[in-house]
Amino acid sequence: MRLIVGILVVMLSVFGGYAASGAHMAVLFQPFEFIIILGAAAGAFVIGNPPKVLKGIGGIFGTLFRGPRYSKAAYLELLGLQFTLFKLAKSKGNLALEAHVENPHESAIFNSFPTFAKDHHAVEFMCDYLRMITLGTENAHELETLMDEELETHHQETEQLVSGIQALADGTPALGIVAAVLGVIHTMGSINQPPEVLGHLIGGALVGTFLGVLCAYGLFGPMAQSLRNIFEAESKYYLSMKAGLLAHMAGYAPAVSIEFARKALMSDVRPTFIEVEQSTANLQPAAS
Repeated sequence: MRLIVGILVVMLSVFGGYAASGAHMAVLFQPFEFIIILGAAAGAFVIGNPPKVLKGIGGIFGTLFRGPRYSKAAYLELLGLQFTLFKLAKSKGNLALEAHVENPHESAIFNSFPTFAKDHHAVEFMCDYLRMITLGTENAHELETLMDEELETHHQETEQLVSGIQALADGTPALGIVAAVLGVIHTMGSINQPPEVLGHLIGGALVGTFLGVLCAYGLFGPMAQSLRNIFEAESKYYLSMKAGLLAHMAGYAPAVSIEFARKALMSDVRPTFIEVEQSTANLQPAAS
């Protein structure tokens, strides 16, 4: 909804203001200028991005419409899962986690938190590091370094998507100039035409520059920034798991470990201490 509202505001402001000034809207309808700019932009996007980004272009728009996938309720559930796992490990030892880690889809604990259980990458991340703990990994600094490396790789992959859209924003003004220059060339080839014809041709040429700048700063640039914000917000889900796991390795009680995890979250979706306490209180019988 936010994306649609933003696009509508941009278009109504630009075209509504133009029409309100008494200008002729028909002059802006230059389909061949659109083909030149957007077609060249699409071709440049294909040239500049790996197949993985090209395959994910449809998902980019889905992400923009959806926004961050994790709500406050999802983070409460994540903290509850960590509390349950850490409490089990504290009471029966880390080896008690082995059965849940090796078969998370059959685990009663994981299945008690359906939002998390449906997130394949999150389950894999949690299980991989819990498995290393059950196998006897004791150096928290080494494990933290490994986590940072994995999270940095994930960041680089998402940044490729952002960079692809940002490259469109950076390139479309220049492609608009290309379309404008081609329009001027066409105009010069028709120099023997009457002034009203030449005026229409010149106006059409300038539409190319207008369209390129509008797409760059009114659409592609804001879309790239929105994607970056969404991916950064979603990365906190994994940073919360990292903080909780490291606190557990340091020997803290489950309630303290998930407080470390809670503090890693952004303020707009971070549950309060009381909310987490009330949520985990209901989980204590299941964790024992």
